Amino acid sequence: MTDEKQGWQGGFNAFGDFAPGLVHYTDRVLFDEVWERPELSPRDRSFATVAALVATGKAEQLNFHIPFAIEHGVTWDEVKELITHLAFYTGWPNAMSAMAVAKNAFEKENR
Repeated sequence: MTDEKQGWQGGFNAFGDFAPGLVHYTDRVLFDEVWERPELSPRDRSFATVAALVATGKAEQLNFHIPFAIEHGVTWDEVKELITHLAFYTGWPNAMSAMAVAKNAFEKENR
């Protein structure tokens, strides 16, 4: 697979040759294809992704996706408000875990 190291490389950077199937689907399909579809902006995709991760309690993935959302133009105030809003719909523990990740990412960015 000579094209595996072109385009997005986050999956490869995380797993290298350990999980080539997951690397392929992450890098080529998810980020090189799905994230590049023109029907939603990267900002909207990031906002939706953060919401989905908060809702499903996937706080570990937020370590990547919150800063990625900030890169795409989502503001820190919007991240905090999104998490606060979702607390009432997806559960307080999910929101508390997500807010802890957001706070750590904010502090890391502002050091």
